Amino acid sequence: MNSKSVTAHILIITLWGSAFAGIRHGLEAYSPEHLSLLRLLVGSLALFLYAAFTKMKMPQIKDLPVIFLFGFLGFAVYQTALNFGEQTVSAGAASLLVSTSPLFIGLLGKLFFHEKTGKMYWAGAFVSIIGIFFISFGTGGHFELGVGVLLILIASLSESLYFVFQKKYLNKYGSIPFTAYTIWAGAICMLIYAPGLGSELIEAPAAVTWSVIYLGLFPTVIAYFAIAYVTAESGASEAASSLYLTPAASIVIAWIWLGEVPTMTTLIGGIITLLGVSLTFFTGKKQGYKNGW
Repeated sequence: MNSKSVTAHILIITLWGSAFAGIRHGLEAYSPEHLSLLRLLVGSLALFLYAAFTKMKMPQIKDLPVIFLFGFLGFAVYQTALNFGEQTVSAGAASLLVSTSPLFIGLLGKLFFHEKTGKMYWAGAFVSIIGIFFISFGTGGHFELGVGVLLILIASLSESLYFVFQKKYLNKYGSIPFTAYTIWAGAICMLIYAPGLGSELIEAPAAVTWSVIYLGLFPTVIAYFAIAYVTAESGASEAASSLYLTPAASIVIAWIWLGEVPTMTTLIGGIITLLGVSLTFFTGKKQGYKNGW
């Protein structure tokens, strides 16, 4: 890889890894719904300025219903479910749970696109489920899929739906424009939670609000620009490979930023989960990523 590709991978890993700690910090003063809305509004404003500067073409009217569906799944549901989940799940554990998205992508590819899933894929899925139970144990102190864990798995599934079905529109509009459309759509979907946001903005400590602004600008916008660059230069599978280091970055950043020290059980569960996810990746499930990433 050239220096630009290396830089793009580093941005993807560090920015997406930092998002989980940023969410935990934002939840200190904002409700999960308002945190998601404010993050999307910040990202939408940045993308609006980018669109105006680059004279980005707007989507066709006939595609707006699908774009709103993608925005709802990929940003409104994903971010809100993740925010609610992180009320009880640490940043590091949340990143490990979200890393299960390749499993959902593979399953969705089989159900809707009749992609082949070999024995190793299902073995990887089984191994990952074992890892999830370890992470759950490290989070709640007992082997139970708590509400927070389930919400984050729902977020992972919602994100996977977004990535799996977007290929047609990525080809039509391009990665950055389509991402902008769906972020704008997600922000509009979240406007139903606008009441009360103003009072939280006034009462929230400045440091927490800056964390939310950071979430809106960097993990939401800059990281997507970086993954769009890697996808264009090296392909979707190469871009997806960065996601395997994101949990490690998240754990380190949460440790430095929030002082969250992961339990040994959580770390063991994370290793098991990533091992299982890796099995699905190295046994031919790259086609799943090609459908969306």
